[in-house]
Amino acid sequence: QVHLVESGGGLVQSGGSLRLSCAASGAMFSIYHMGWYRQAPGKQREMVATATTGGTTNYADFVKGRFTISRDIPGDTVSLQMYSLQPDDSAVYYCNAGVKITRTSGGLDVWGKGTPVTISS
Repeated sequence: QVHLVESGGGLVQSGGSLRLSCAASGAMFSIYHMGWYRQAPGKQREMVATATTGGTTNYADFVKGRFTISRDIPGDTVSLQMYSLQPDDSAVYYCNAGVKITRTSGGLDVWGKGTPVTISS
């Protein structure tokens, strides 16, 4: 089984910063993308930022210029550096990865359990 474990969530004041990290473990052939999603109470889960193995990144409009996603080499860890946090950024942040278990298998979508982020005004 493939597991994603997030860390780095917490409580910060408005205007503060946090860095989230997510590490993948388990038997797998490759990870072709990793990313961060968030879900606030009463709202649907939404994409925050994603990064492919090739280095292509994608950000939601509401975080552009404030958040930066990065992946390590060999690519089994993804981080999200968040600056200028606002109360609307409060949510549970989930790590996501698209993986292949074997060279010929199809893609598998894996989710972490989430880490809560709370921004106080």
